Amino acid sequence: MNCIVAVEKNWGIGCQGRLLTYLPGDLKYFKEKTLDKVVILGRKTLSTFPNGMPLKGRTNIILTRDKNFQCEGAIVKHNVEDVLELIKEYDKENVFVIGGESIYNQFMDHCETAYVTKIHDSFQSDVFFPNLDEKKEWQLIEESHINNHNDIAYQFCVYKKVSK
Repeated sequence: MNCIVAVEKNWGIGCQGRLLTYLPGDLKYFKEKTLDKVVILGRKTLSTFPNGMPLKGRTNIILTRDKNFQCEGAIVKHNVEDVLELIKEYDKENVFVIGGESIYNQFMDHCETAYVTKIHDSFQSDVFFPNLDEKKEWQLIEESHINNHNDIAYQFCVYKKVSK
């Protein structure tokens, strides 16, 4: 299983229910990695999508504690165990955890690869992703060149879990 995320210098991922900045290159990267794949996300993350609708061209699995929540075009589950059971049907390399903070935290132990867009700037954040540079079990294996959009530098990094 994989996770994919964009983080600022302090590993912040969002503030007040929004992404930290708009980076077309990061959105393109996200689409390239997740299109035709399975994405796992929380209900709050879903609510930030256009019209609160699931992502097109992907199998969307939404994890929520709300037993009454329904979403056309998505599979709704209410606990991690049910999600893990469901994704056994899929190649684990085709499954991406896409947020938010609580969902990342619940699935990090199950992820083998992390696709991290590192934004070389600080933004006010109230939700965070684990700092993989400080985790012995994660190793940086790939870094892209530095990209720029509106004077915001960022690069794509790939981390692999080296031990559990």
